[in-house]
Amino acid sequence: MSQQQSPDNVSIDEIPVDIDTTQSAKVEPADVPDEIESITRGLASEQPPTNPLVVLKAARWWYIHGKGGTDPAFQWAIEWARHLATDTPSDVERFDEFLEYLVTVGFADERHELR
Repeated sequence: MSQQQSPDNVSIDEIPVDIDTTQSAKVEPADVPDEIESITRGLASEQPPTNPLVVLKAARWWYIHGKGGTDPAFQWAIEWARHLATDTPSDVERFDEFLEYLVTVGFADERHELR
Protein backbone atom coordinates (compact mmCIF):
# COMPACT_ATOMS: atom_id res chain seq x y z
CA MET A 1 0.00 0.00 0.00
CA SER A 2 1.13 3.53 -0.64
CA GLN A 3 1.98 5.77 2.29
CA GLN A 4 -1.02 8.01 1.55
CA GLN A 5 -3.57 5.27 2.12
CA SER A 6 -5.54 4.87 5.28
CA PRO A 7 -7.62 1.89 6.41
CA ASP A 8 -10.73 3.62 4.99
CA ASN A 9 -9.20 4.57 1.63
CA VAL A 10 -7.27 1.87 -0.21
CA SER A 11 -6.35 1.29 -3.83
CA ILE A 12 -4.82 -1.28 -6.12
CA ASP A 13 -3.65 1.37 -8.55
CA GLU A 14 -3.98 5.17 -8.65
CA ILE A 15 -7.79 4.96 -8.40
CA PRO A 16 -8.73 5.17 -4.70
CA VAL A 17 -11.36 2.90 -3.22
CA ASP A 18 -13.36 4.69 -0.54
CA ILE A 19 -14.48 1.92 1.80
CA ASP A 20 -17.24 4.09 3.31
CA THR A 21 -19.01 4.55 -0.04
CA THR A 22 -18.72 1.07 -1.49
CA GLN A 23 -21.82 -0.40 -3.12
CA SER A 24 -23.86 2.72 -2.48
CA ALA A 25 -27.11 3.28 -4.30
CA LYS A 26 -26.22 6.88 -5.18
CA VAL A 27 -23.11 8.06 -7.04
CA GLU A 28 -22.44 11.79 -7.09
CA PRO A 29 -20.56 13.14 -10.15
CA ALA A 30 -18.06 14.92 -7.87
CA ASP A 31 -17.16 11.57 -6.25
CA VAL A 32 -16.10 9.98 -9.55
CA PRO A 33 -12.33 10.29 -10.14
CA ASP A 34 -11.42 12.20 -13.30
CA GLU A 35 -9.89 9.16 -14.99
CA ILE A 36 -13.00 7.03 -14.36
CA GLU A 37 -15.28 9.83 -15.55
CA SER A 38 -13.22 10.15 -18.72
CA ILE A 39 -13.33 6.40 -19.41
CA THR A 40 -17.05 6.28 -18.61
CA ARG A 41 -17.84 9.18 -20.92
CA GLY A 42 -15.67 7.51 -23.55
CA LEU A 43 -17.79 4.37 -23.27
CA ALA A 44 -20.81 6.54 -24.18
CA SER A 45 -19.08 8.17 -27.13
CA GLU A 46 -18.89 7.26 -30.79
CA GLN A 47 -15.22 6.32 -30.31
CA PRO A 48 -15.15 4.24 -27.12
CA PRO A 49 -11.92 2.93 -25.59
CA THR A 50 -10.41 -0.04 -27.39
CA ASN A 51 -8.18 -1.30 -24.58
CA PRO A 52 -10.12 -3.84 -22.48
CA LEU A 53 -7.84 -3.25 -19.48
CA VAL A 54 -8.79 0.43 -19.45
CA VAL A 55 -12.46 -0.50 -19.71
CA LEU A 56 -12.12 -3.02 -16.88
CA LYS A 57 -10.57 -0.32 -14.67
CA ALA A 58 -13.79 1.68 -15.00
CA ALA A 59 -15.89 -1.46 -14.53
CA ARG A 60 -14.10 -2.20 -11.29
CA TRP A 61 -14.70 1.33 -9.96
CA TRP A 62 -18.41 1.26 -10.83
CA TYR A 63 -18.79 -2.20 -9.30
CA ILE A 64 -17.24 -1.05 -6.03
CA HIS A 65 -18.81 2.41 -5.77
CA GLY A 66 -22.04 1.91 -7.70
CA LYS A 67 -24.70 -0.76 -7.34
CA GLY A 68 -22.36 -3.73 -7.56
CA GLY A 69 -23.13 -6.26 -10.28
CA THR A 70 -26.41 -4.53 -11.13
CA ASP A 71 -24.82 -1.14 -11.80
CA PRO A 72 -25.52 -0.17 -15.45
CA ALA A 73 -22.09 1.46 -15.89
CA PHE A 74 -20.41 -1.70 -14.59
CA GLN A 75 -22.59 -3.91 -16.79
CA TRP A 76 -21.90 -1.87 -19.94
CA ALA A 77 -18.15 -1.76 -19.26
CA ILE A 78 -18.10 -5.54 -18.87
CA GLU A 79 -20.22 -5.93 -22.02
CA TRP A 80 -17.87 -3.64 -23.98
CA ALA A 81 -14.77 -5.47 -22.68
CA ARG A 82 -16.39 -8.76 -23.77
CA HIS A 83 -17.02 -7.26 -27.20
CA LEU A 84 -13.40 -6.15 -27.47
CA ALA A 85 -12.07 -9.52 -26.36
CA THR A 86 -14.33 -11.70 -28.52
CA ASP A 87 -15.21 -9.39 -31.42
CA THR A 88 -18.89 -10.26 -31.03
CA PRO A 89 -21.73 -7.74 -31.24
CA SER A 90 -22.57 -5.89 -28.05
CA ASP A 91 -25.98 -5.73 -26.37
CA VAL A 92 -27.75 -2.57 -27.58
CA GLU A 93 -30.34 -2.70 -24.78
CA ARG A 94 -27.57 -2.71 -22.18
CA PHE A 95 -26.03 0.33 -23.90
CA ASP A 96 -29.36 2.17 -23.74
CA GLU A 97 -29.65 1.39 -20.01
CA PHE A 98 -26.10 2.68 -19.54
CA LEU A 99 -26.91 5.99 -21.28
CA GLU A 100 -30.04 6.44 -19.16
CA TYR A 101 -28.01 5.72 -16.02
CA LEU A 102 -25.41 8.36 -16.90
CA VAL A 103 -28.19 10.93 -17.03
CA THR A 104 -29.42 9.86 -13.57
CA VAL A 105 -25.84 9.99 -12.21
CA GLY A 106 -25.55 13.56 -13.50
CA PHE A 107 -23.00 13.17 -16.30
CA ALA A 108 -25.50 14.77 -18.70
CA ASP A 109 -28.92 16.38 -18.64
CA GLU A 110 -30.11 14.30 -21.57
CA ARG A 111 -28.90 11.18 -23.41
CA HIS A 112 -28.01 13.03 -26.61
CA GLU A 113 -25.43 15.13 -24.68
CA LEU A 114 -23.32 12.03 -24.14
CA ARG A 115 -22.45 11.31 -27.76
